[in-house]
Amino acid sequence: MEGRDIVVTVNVVVLAGRLSDDPEVKSMPSGDQVTRFRLHVPEAGKRVLPLPVSAWERTARRACERLVRGDAVLVRGHLVRRFFRDGGGGRSVTEVVATAVKKLETQEEE
Repeated sequence: MEGRDIVVTVNVVVLAGRLSDDPEVKSMPSGDQVTRFRLHVPEAGKRVLPLPVSAWERTARRACERLVRGDAVLVRGHLVRRFFRDGGGGRSVTEVVATAVKKLETQEEE
């Protein structure tokens, strides 16, 4: 294609961290099921980055069946930014929408 720039966008996230809470499935008014939790991902040094994660339908149900607070997990998904009104102004939140959540084996479990 002459004269046109081709733009490729990639929005893929793979994170390893620990769950800060027990995941709970909630039903939306549409009937869809969702679970939301925070994933604590280590940063440089001793700092920890708490990231909001949501999982839908089958991924949500499986996460709730198998995972508890403190579990080490690998999350694969993509980033989404949501906008909403809160009080007198608009706000936004960037979160990971998980397409897969896998519990990682730790040395104590082996």
